[in-house]
Amino acid sequence: MSQFVTEANVFVGQSIASREELIRFVCEKALELGYASDADAAYGAFMAREAMGETGMTDGFAVPHAKSAAITAPAVLVVKNDHPVEWPSFDGKPVDIAIALLVPDDEAGNTHIKLLSKTAVLLMRDEFKNLVRGSEDAKEIAAAVEAGISEE
Repeated sequence: MSQFVTEANVFVGQSIASREELIRFVCEKALELGYASDADAAYGAFMAREAMGETGMTDGFAVPHAKSAAITAPAVLVVKNDHPVEWPSFDGKPVDIAIALLVPDDEAGNTHIKLLSKTAVLLMRDEFKNLVRGSEDAKEIAAAVEAGISEE
């Protein structure tokens, strides 16, 4: 399986004011990095999913995800915000770390389910959450996410 997250996909120390702005940021970066052909269409796909229910997990983490024809390659982008933002979450707490999953429409089955399930498993591990929360090193965060997603 190909690599989903690299150092270039990790954004630490951001100062984003809202969930919508954070998702917009993800879509603009996905366009810049070549994972999306249309940031507005990708944003629409993310927000349609957000309207279906919580993507905020627990402990300040969220896993927004989208499937769209505007997404050209599967990818994971990590955004660490410098403060929590309101985000519907399972524990009712705001979010300061988003692990965004982008999947092309034609890979909506296998790839989407694998990324979502692997990310959910990672977020059950305190050592993973502590590493991501405690690190400002994009390369280290990317390696930790990639290792967890690639586990068999």
